[in-house]
Amino acid sequence: MATTRRKPKYHRILLKLSGEALGGPQGQGIDPEAVHEMAVQIREVRDLGVQVVVVLGGGNIFRGVAGSQKGIERATADYMGMLATVINALALQDALEQLGVPTRVQSAITMHQIAEPFIRRRAVRHLEKGRVVIFGGGTGNPYFSTDTAAALRANEIGAEVILKATKVDGIYDRDPKLYPDARRFDRITYQEALQRQLKVMDSTAFTLCMDNKMPIIVFDLFKPHNLKKVVLGEKVGTLVTD
Repeated sequence: MATTRRKPKYHRILLKLSGEALGGPQGQGIDPEAVHEMAVQIREVRDLGVQVVVVLGGGNIFRGVAGSQKGIERATADYMGMLATVINALALQDALEQLGVPTRVQSAITMHQIAEPFIRRRAVRHLEKGRVVIFGGGTGNPYFSTDTAAALRANEIGAEVILKATKVDGIYDRDPKLYPDARRFDRITYQEALQRQLKVMDSTAFTLCMDNKMPIIVFDLFKPHNLKKVVLGEKVGTLVTD
């Protein structure tokens, strides 16, 4: 008897990955095995017919805020961090294309030799053709995080949800690594997350999602097939919504 193929809940998603996730267990540099595992999960959902956009952080290489705290001028430090995200984007692109997944990198900072400039209509066209699109360079402006870039791009390209990949299985009322009795939320509203000062995203990114009613799912990417489970609508992680 033929099995019925489950239909994805989402047609177009934005996956937000931290730079540390590409750094493997140490969270530093680029771990080829960790990047490969991410690419495998992305290929799984792309093979379901889901359009995938990825926004990457750069904390595994350089973090702008940390640089400014050590004496680098803040805007310069942020630009350095944006360049780190482009390095990560190229690493993920390479891993995806080795798996046979057509991929395009678009950068908010112009660098024609290695990436397309960010053009919203072109990005949407790539998605419609089945390509994975990776956005590097943050928003292209200092003082804005890659979380804000994710919220901005998700709204611009018409994503249905932001999937924020973390090392924990959702949002807790306090740090589960420090407090074994921490309570995990299956679902939480934007307002409650703000009132509780839960670190879902930075306040600028979070407010942008709230104002535009962009749902966020926080989940653990490091469990095999978790991204596919989220896309299929299984109860994985924590949903932030109205």
